[in-house]
Amino acid sequence: MTEVPPKKRNACVIVLGDIGRSPRMQYHAQSLLEENYHVDIIGYLETRPLEGLTQQPRCRIHELTAVPVTNLTPKLRLLFKAFWQTLSLLMALISIRRPSFLLVQNPPGIPTLFVCYLYCALTRTKLAIDWHNYTYTVLALGMSGGEKSPLIRLVRRLERYFGSKAHTHFCVTRAMQEDLQENWKIGPVNVLYDRAPTQFHPIDLPQKHELFLKLAKDYPQFQSVGNNQSDVVQATALTQKLANGTVQYKPQRHAVLVSSTSWTQDEDFGILLKALQSYEETAQAEPLVYPSLLCIITGKGPQKEHYAAEIARLQWKKVSVITPWLEIEDYPTVLASADLGVCLHWSTSGLDLPMKVVDMFGSGLPVCAYDFKCLNELVKHGENGFVFADHVQLAEQLRIWFEHFPKNPSILETRAGFQRSLQQFQELRWRESWSLIAAPVLEAFL
Repeated sequence: MTEVPPKKRNACVIVLGDIGRSPRMQYHAQSLLEENYHVDIIGYLETRPLEGLTQQPRCRIHELTAVPVTNLTPKLRLLFKAFWQTLSLLMALISIRRPSFLLVQNPPGIPTLFVCYLYCALTRTKLAIDWHNYTYTVLALGMSGGEKSPLIRLVRRLERYFGSKAHTHFCVTRAMQEDLQENWKIGPVNVLYDRAPTQFHPIDLPQKHELFLKLAKDYPQFQSVGNNQSDVVQATALTQKLANGTVQYKPQRHAVLVSSTSWTQDEDFGILLKALQSYEETAQAEPLVYPSLLCIITGKGPQKEHYAAEIARLQWKKVSVITPWLEIEDYPTVLASADLGVCLHWSTSGLDLPMKVVDMFGSGLPVCAYDFKCLNELVKHGENGFVFADHVQLAEQLRIWFEHFPKNPSILETRAGFQRSLQQFQELRWRESWSLIAAPVLEAFL
């Protein structure tokens, strides 16, 4: 009897963007590796990917060549970029191990979906699309005429046509699933919610102290000032370590606010600045009621320099802002060390959810999140966080949360309720969710 050769467990994950800043696709790749796949990843290497990918011999990363800078008009620049990326992606696909399926991030869908459809048609490879948003709504942000522009309407038709050619689909919300199936006539679509991996988890006070010591080397806002206690052997602006090894918060410490942003048009950072200005005025007027606020803004992107210059001009006394670019291993610790998170993301389609909130929830951090169409699939106002519509509402939420910080009984009670909700959220992590929803679908392609 002839033995049937084992099926090759080869998969290719495609990100037409920076792999290091595409956490969901990296988590897909990690999960595939843990299921004993050989994984090729195609994308740009602007930031360092997860160590679990770079140190895994069954994983190969194929770096795409960056698009050259040109002086073309916006529309011609967009066309040149599509042409360049088409050639780069085709060349990368030629070099990979023959996969059973391509798992492709969308957006960007142009030229990704066309190139991947062509490759799959020629090689009889299955195509799976992971819908994070819609390409045409993202591109419309920077285009005159918006979604009514002829070019954007063409992009929408191409995205819809080639998207419908995939063999299966994943998406990030039920609202997007309904839109794809009912309005785009695309299916089957599986909802795979973003979930925090295990590195995002609550931490104890000694771990927070070590983080603050590390940050104090580069940021004076974390350095201890005027400590004269004889039993304190080590101190930061927020914590102190006693001679017996005990770590404790300092009395009258600063509060820590954290926000992660990609500094792009789909996040209005001005809302946070206006809210902080309002908090500054309130805290100066009532210094015994409201603590000083240390605001950590992480991430990088096209608008960072503009807002960094604006922040540098501010002469605040009760609010300080730093904008570090954190190492991968430090980001979860920063979230777990903060007192409140802020998410400024709004969706161009109204159908996706911010992964930064998922990371904050995984770290046990309550959030204030900008409200949009389907946010209630993740953030439930008054149950696991707050939602706001403008800087006035955000400023009010900051005042309520930090009034008589950190011993306000009503806020301690609210926070305890939030923590119970967040603990339930933390019970289902990315790996378990992926195994339940994505693994059986992709396994059928072998």
